[in-house]
Amino acid sequence: MDLKQEPRVTLTIWLPEPIAVDRQAGTPLYLETVSAGFPSPAEDYVQDFLDLQRLVVKNPAATFFLKVSGDSMNGAGINDGDLLVVDRSKQTASGKVVIASLQGELTVKRLKIKDGRVFLIPENPQYPQIDITDNEDTVIWGVVTFVVHKF
Repeated sequence: MDLKQEPRVTLTIWLPEPIAVDRQAGTPLYLETVSAGFPSPAEDYVQDFLDLQRLVVKNPAATFFLKVSGDSMNGAGINDGDLLVVDRSKQTASGKVVIASLQGELTVKRLKIKDGRVFLIPENPQYPQIDITDNEDTVIWGVVTFVVHKF
């Protein structure tokens, strides 16, 4: 196949009939799941109403949102412009993605504890890991619990 010519594909987009809902109750959540493999027929009924705030915020007093700037966490599926849900009440542990304050600047990295040392690890090989073991100015603000991004 010639790489310069893209095949033409015709897509038919099916949208369900609009449902009159009280947006205070949330957004419709359909009972049928969407297939990531072979397509399956869509069902026309609503299981429940989804309130995204209720879904992603478990502890409102300790939860905040941050917008990502940069590409150091692309390998973890965290991209420039994404919205992070951060919970300050979650226990930090090695392997968790955290928000840290380094000399007053916020950064998102994976926390790694190894051989008594503490590191902030980017998920992009273009960036170095940061050893924060002896850095008294570093504060872990919270654990990233959800990433919201658009295509």
